[in-house]
Parts: sequence; C-alpha cells; structure tokens
Amino acid sequence: MDLDVVFFGTSGSVPTAQRAPSSLLVRRGGERLLFDCGEGTQRQLLRSSVGLVELPEVFISHYHADHYLGLPGMLKTFALRGRELPLTIYGPSGLKELFGALRRVFGKLTYPLELEELRPGDVLERPEYNLVTFPVAHAVQSLGFALVEHPRPGRFDVEGADALGVPSGPERGLLQSGESVTLDDGRVVTPDEVLGPARAGRKIVLSGDTAPSATVLEAARGAEVLVHEATFLGEERERAQETGHATALEAAEIARDADVALLALTHLSNRYFGPEVAREARTIFPDTVVPKDFDVIDVPFAERGAPQLVKGGVVHRRETPEPAPEPEAVQ
Repeated sequence: MDLDVVFFGTSGSVPTAQRAPSSLLVRRGGERLLFDCGEGTQRQLLRSSVGLVELPEVFISHYHADHYLGLPGMLKTFALRGRELPLTIYGPSGLKELFGALRRVFGKLTYPLELEELRPGDVLERPEYNLVTFPVAHAVQSLGFALVEHPRPGRFDVEGADALGVPSGPERGLLQSGESVTLDDGRVVTPDEVLGPARAGRKIVLSGDTAPSATVLEAARGAEVLVHEATFLGEERERAQETGHATALEAAEIARDADVALLALTHLSNRYFGPEVAREARTIFPDTVVPKDFDVIDVPFAERGAPQLVKGGVVHRRETPEPAPEPEAVQ
C-alpha cells in the first residue's frame, strides 16, 4: 500500500513567491486526505500532477486565517463543476460557527457538506488505520493529527504451508488475512502455523502550529515521519514562545526524543530560507528535511527502507507546450 505526504503550502503566516500558506495532502492507496487549506490551495493542486480531485475529507488544525482561507474558493469551485459527492470538513470546536460566516462567501453548494467538530483525543477509525487527534500548544485551540496504521500480518511461511499440505490458491490468501482453513482431509490449519510475528504499520504525525509540546512528543514516538512546524530559528526563541510557535532546534529535539525516522520542517517564516533552517535542525537531528511546495515524502514499510524526500515529486510537467491563443477579431 503506497503512502506519501505531499506538500502544497510550506510558508508561515503569509505566502511568499516560492511558498504558499499551510496545506498538506496525505495519499494512502486511493485515499486523499487534505490537512489545512491555506490561501491558494486549489491553485496549488491544479498546478500539480495531483489536480483538483474531489476530496472527500478536509481536516483543519485551527482557525488562524493562513490555515483555512483557501476553503471558500475551493468549495465554490467544486459547486461550479457540479460536484455531487459529499464532503466532510473536520476541525476543532468552533467549526460550525466559522462556517456560519463563510457560507455568505461560497453560497449554495451542489453537494452535501458535513461539519464535524473534533476534541483532542478523538479517534476516527478506518478499516486499516486510525486518525488520532491530540492537543498542541498554540495561541488558539489547535489539533495535531496522527495517521496510525493497524499492525500487519506476519510474513507468510511458504515452506511451512507446503509441509502442511496447504494448496496454492484461496486457502493461502485466507490464512494471510487471519482466517483458519479446512483441508480436504479434514485437518484445520490456523494462521499462527504459517504466519510470522505481526509487523507494525506506519505512522505519520502532523503537529500543525505549536510550541514545543509533550503531547506532540508522545504522539510522535516511533513515527516514520513527523511533520513539525519551525516558524523561527533559535535566535528568535523568545518570539516563538510569545506566539505559540517552535524553533527548528526545538522541533529537532522532539524528533530526537521521539525516535522518529524523518523530521520534515514546515511553516517557515518568510525571513528564512530552507537550507539555513535545515542546517540548524541537523545539529540535533541529522535526519531532517525542509520540503518546498510540491515536494513529496514517500513512506515505505520499514522493511523496504526509510522515508525519502522526493524533490518536486508532484510538479506538473507538460509533454507539449500550450498552443498560443488565437488573435482576437477586431470589432
């Protein structure tokens, strides 16, 4: 099952020429989960190879404008395209009040819109993973999110199955999915006879905006990827504390103490460039990256390698140039 993180907005409170405000897409198999929707998110999607897909769910970490201002335009675009698929938006307390005001902006929709307010500690259970919410330390009520996959069955012992007389075919698939099978001679073979120890699933943790927090540290333990904000460098630590943000050094300390495989720093102030943020964090946690917009982090299963940053992983590359516009007729 493919799993990756796509960065569409990596700037802090304001956009820059190279970075848009907060927006991030998690892709798991055919699922698409959007976390935060800063100004211009729909255009970032359109500029990428992902495209403006009909997202079924959007998760908002908190209600500072740089994390939700892209929603009204995107909702309206979906309606203008005649969308009918329901859309659910999740966020902390206050979501319904916010949309009471935003409805005046995007107007009537062609599809059902559901609003779900979440509390810290709420868990959204899915067939193969859970989305776990946790509190963070920001200036307003804000949520972090952890995508935690369920444990996977152990490796299938082909030689053991052969020795037990399990035929190739559906029986082996049933055993791999955890079901016992009855052979033609009446013997019952149980999964534990042909499967090794269960293997851990993957975990991705998204801090949202936060000062250093014990709740982020606990949520991130053993994660393959921790996406943590780094609005400031260490020289601005007091400013970070005043505004409920973190420095690159503080994020690196969390990643080190949580024993994560890869730290991705985002929400950069426009006073900094990515390389200087990465250099500072790597003095404490070497496995740190600072993604740009349209970068991707691929998250394989542990036995297949470590998470990897793919630069420009969803940059849209046209195979042929767009044709020049026809000259307008003179009236």
